[in-house]
Formats: sequence, structure tokens, C-alpha cells
Amino acid sequence: MKSASDQWFDEAYYQRYYFDKKTSVVDPGHVERLGNFVCSYLKYLRVPVKRVLDVGCGIGLWREIVAKHFPDASYQGVEFSEYLCERFGWERGSVVDYASAEPFDLVICQAVLSYLSPADLKLALHNLGKLSRGALYVEAATREDYERDIIDDALADPRLFRHRAEMYRRGLQEGLIDLGGGVWLSRKLDVPLFELECAGSR
Repeated sequence: MKSASDQWFDEAYYQRYYFDKKTSVVDPGHVERLGNFVCSYLKYLRVPVKRVLDVGCGIGLWREIVAKHFPDASYQGVEFSEYLCERFGWERGSVVDYASAEPFDLVICQAVLSYLSPADLKLALHNLGKLSRGALYVEAATREDYERDIIDDALADPRLFRHRAEMYRRGLQEGLIDLGGGVWLSRKLDVPLFELECAGSR
């Protein structure tokens, strides 16, 4: 079982899943609401955000949202797709092993992890914990989502892995605290949290 090949993410892939309104799985309005929630929650918690990493940034839907909420923050877009890097100027890299000399205050990883094999997923989850010194937002479809018909099979990429939610949680809990809503907080960050603000055990 291998992770997605870099050859998958060509112009035809993004035409189907991003640009063609008939087959697109991307809703900019949804991403805007989601981004407003994540950024507003971090501001409520007083998480300082000066450096943002969007790993698997796609066409960069989060960039304007981050700029609106954190105008002084830098935004680093990283993409596995050579096509998108050439088109948008993103840095080429993978969530599995992307490294930075300085960690980030907010790391965004949306709709990326389901393309990874179990072995690569474990490496990626560990790496996300290292990359974030503040907050992490993660979105990934789990096997439970398919079992509960949350995912539309007609629209979703059939090549996605269907990992159990527990696999994600177990990998992220090593270095992060689950705040719910896909938001995680680095254990390195000294921010006071009410116990009921944490979705699971610390």
C-alpha cells in the first residue's frame, strides 16, 4: 500500500476536483466559514500567530483568510503537486518529511492526509507535531465518515485511504492537545485552557 504518486496531482486532477463546477469538491464559501472559525478561535485563546504554514495548500484558499485575521503574519504555502507549484509559486514538499528551521504558529493541513499510506501517515502526524509550536488545523475523511455516509462517494477521489479516526488521534496526541473542531494546540505552547475546552484527555 503506497501513498499517492506525485503524478496524480496534475492539471487534469485539479480541473476535475477544483475548477470544474460539476465535479468540484471545493466550496470556497465553506472554506471561508471554516477559516473564520479557526482563526477566531485562536484569537479568542490568545494564540500568537506570526508564521503560518499551509501544507498541501492546493490553490491557496486559506491565504486570504489568514491575511484577513492575521495581517502581520507570513504565509508559507507548500504543495506536493509540481503543477500547482509552477502555477502558483508554492514551495514543493510533502507533509511526510517537510522541515523548517523555525516552527510555525499555525499549521494548516486540509484534505491531505487521506492520500497517505498507514506508514506515511504515522510519519506525517509526527511531523505536524514538530512543525507546530502553536496551533494545528487538520481535516481528513476517516473510515467512520464513509460508514456514516458523511462522504459523497460519487464526488470523492476513490483512491483515498480510509484510515480510522483513532489512528489520526493517536498520532497527533503525541505532541498536541485536541480542542475539537479539527483544532489542535501544541503541548509546547503555554496557553491556559479550561478542561472542557479540551476534546480529550491532556
